[in-house]
Order: sequence, then C-alpha cells, then structure tokens
Amino acid sequence: MRVSEETQFRIRLVEGFFEEAHQDFASRRWRSCVDNSQLVAENAAKALLAILGPVGRTHKPAVLLREALDRGHFPEPIGQQVERVAQCAELLGPDVHVQSDYGDEIGRRTPWELFDEADAKQALSIAEDAVRIVKQIVQK
Repeated sequence: MRVSEETQFRIRLVEGFFEEAHQDFASRRWRSCVDNSQLVAENAAKALLAILGPVGRTHKPAVLLREALDRGHFPEPIGQQVERVAQCAELLGPDVHVQSDYGDEIGRRTPWELFDEADAKQALSIAEDAVRIVKQIVQK
C-alpha cells in the first residue's frame, strides 16, 4: 500500500489516542476512554482513506470507506478488513463523539453519567480491532 504523509499522520493520531484510551481505562476514566477510543476508530478509518488521497473533514469516515469499497478502490484481499474498520468507525461514530463530549442534553445527563466500565471496555475493544487492522493493511 502507498503510505502517504497523511496516512502516517493518521496512524500517529491512532497510536496516541489508543495509548490515552488505555491509560484512561486503567485510571477508571470511563468517559475519557470512550472518547479516545472513538477518536482511534475515526482516525483509523481516515488513515485508510488517506491511502486513496486527501481526506476532508468528516466525522463519518465509514460512509466514505464503504463508497471506496463499492468502487473497488481497495484490492480484494483487504476488502473485509477495510469493511471491519468501517464498522468500528460506525460503532464509535459521531453520536458517541457527541455523547462523550456533551452528554445527553435532553435527558440532562453529563458524559460522566452516560458511560460506565462496560461501555469503556467495549469501546476499547472496538478501537483495538481498528488499530490492529489498519496497521496490518498499512504494513502490506
């Protein structure tokens, strides 16, 4: 795979947010773990998009990844891996980003009230998938 400067930049973001997510989990900062895990998944998807060209501003890279898959921009051997990264970015999508930063404004619940250990563990697991897969793809 062609690894552009933008792809390398996104990988560094992924690694940094992933490290912070682990630190947050160890420190029992559930909201922050979810927030950093969301950024891992989003930037992992953007790292794959950067292989194809410049990545615009978006909090929905899963949509763009699937469009690229439909157009055959990723070779078949990695299509399923790209789809899994899209799923990770979707599972930890913009709604999670908004909730982890702003809470539930209608229900008057803060971000710290919304997320518990189980949420953080699940988000971290999804982020781990995204990291593992994007590194496998970029190293090919």
